[in-house]
Amino acid sequence: MYRSHNCGELRSTDINAEVTLAGWVQNSNDKGFINWVNLRDRYGITQLLFDKGRSDEKIFELAKTLGREFVIQVKGTVIEREAKNKNIPTGEIEILVTELTILNAALTPPFTIEDKTDGGEDIRMKYRYLDIRRNPVKNSLLFRHKVAMEVRKYLSDLDFCEVETPYLIKSTPEGARDFVVPSRMNEGQFYALPQSPQTFKQLLMVGGMDKYFQIVKCFRDEDLRADRQPEFTQIDCEMAFVEQEDILNVFEGLTRHLLKEIKGIEVDKFPRITYDYAMKTYGNDKPDIRFGMEFGELNEFAQHKDFPVFNAAELVVGIAVPGAGNYTRKEIDALIDWVKRPQVGASGMVYAKYNDDGTYKSSVDKFYDQDDLGQWAKITGAKPGDMIFVLSGPANKTRAQLSALRMELATRLGLRKPEEFAPLWVVDFPLLELDEESGRYHAMHHPFTSPKPEDMALLETDPGKVRANAYDMVLNGNEIGGGSIRIHDKATQQLMFKYLGFTEDEAKAQFGFLMDAFQFGAPPHGGLAFGLDRLVAILGGQETIRDFIAFPKNNSGRDVMIDAPAAIDDAQLKELHIKVDLV
Repeated sequence: MYRSHNCGELRSTDINAEVTLAGWVQNSNDKGFINWVNLRDRYGITQLLFDKGRSDEKIFELAKTLGREFVIQVKGTVIEREAKNKNIPTGEIEILVTELTILNAALTPPFTIEDKTDGGEDIRMKYRYLDIRRNPVKNSLLFRHKVAMEVRKYLSDLDFCEVETPYLIKSTPEGARDFVVPSRMNEGQFYALPQSPQTFKQLLMVGGMDKYFQIVKCFRDEDLRADRQPEFTQIDCEMAFVEQEDILNVFEGLTRHLLKEIKGIEVDKFPRITYDYAMKTYGNDKPDIRFGMEFGELNEFAQHKDFPVFNAAELVVGIAVPGAGNYTRKEIDALIDWVKRPQVGASGMVYAKYNDDGTYKSSVDKFYDQDDLGQWAKITGAKPGDMIFVLSGPANKTRAQLSALRMELATRLGLRKPEEFAPLWVVDFPLLELDEESGRYHAMHHPFTSPKPEDMALLETDPGKVRANAYDMVLNGNEIGGGSIRIHDKATQQLMFKYLGFTEDEAKAQFGFLMDAFQFGAPPHGGLAFGLDRLVAILGGQETIRDFIAFPKNNSGRDVMIDAPAAIDDAQLKELHIKVDLV
């Protein structure tokens, strides 16, 4: 038996007990005649005592050789600690060691295994197994486990059945790029790793499973950022004989359950807004509603004067920033430079201060009088002491720019509080979106999403106006999940493929198996997938997902710890019938 207790378990009630512990040496404090060693495992830290007057001489001398991260086993007696440490649960006791075994010596780590480490991100990624020993990363992984267990509990209690679906599937032209896997036994042919189990979960509904879920790995070969990895995890769900309301209710319930069990927070309201409202009011389809700064469209009160910038714009739109009326000219100029960055792309910004005395001072006083500026304040909801910032230009582009500014200002003003949670549903997405380069329509969600029944006729006359029976859940400005009611009959699915530019033969080659299944009694069905990595990060008060994944990739999609991806040898390439020409 390597241990009778873990390193976070013992208390003053265990004094005089004979115990066995094992773990890693956190640090030591050698005073010559007495040596204290902190022993760490996943559960906590226990102080060990090696006393020259009370310990065996060989044990005492062996303890002096211990270095950081040595793996050791000790046996000893629990005694009361003279200098109590109130910062750790085991701080009232220590172990008077009678036996010491070095299970494994260790090199000096390349960074300190402490909550606040001296290791940069690159070095910690290379030695991720050491980084996991640190409390912030360890606790993030334990937090992820807790969330996943609560998800399984909630869904299982509602009669959902967890079913595994294949990882080696067929590549499809929709969505992001696939990771492909060559088949040795089928020369010149390839599997793809799934971007989602979409068609399989629909087939499970055809198979009568009724309620399915899976916490599943998915793969997308796309550019990376803080909240995106080439492999990620979904809480994937599907239900038969349901309408949109049924699905929203179930997953509102799941979100409420997680917030209550994980964070101790009760959430009453799940507002529902349309996609069009979200874009018009917040400039994006995943608005953060923890704070205001809603958009005010100013065309009517900005394009009646001789200001050519506004007169030439498709949209003039502003936000009122609370308490920003005290910004200095230097601070305002810095914000103007910020919106001019290539990442935002605005050509400039107009501002108007709402003074405490009820008057206004703007950067365009030459063109607009107090009545005009008063209308701007009314439309944006500005109050005395606020600042109104206004952008103009093409409608969609300008909304996106103002949305970026809104989020930046909210961050600077401390309005994006990580312990405050504001979920909502965004519904009535467009079914299709037009790719201006190719002139083809693409599915905004995926080609299996059902159109709103009342919009079906528009497919022939105005496909861009057809609304999808689709919905996204947004939490604190992040899309954490999305889904739809699916098409469940062959004729509608064929029609959808037609408007996506598939020929009949292409649709049959790619998705014939699904349309065949629809002919054998497919029930009405729909579902949703939550991004587990992102959900866990937000619940954990973060917006980056990396520390909630045990072995993440870097921003180049590489695992620097195992050095992957990597070349394979010529014999393997030959087996796979692959020729690689490196220029």
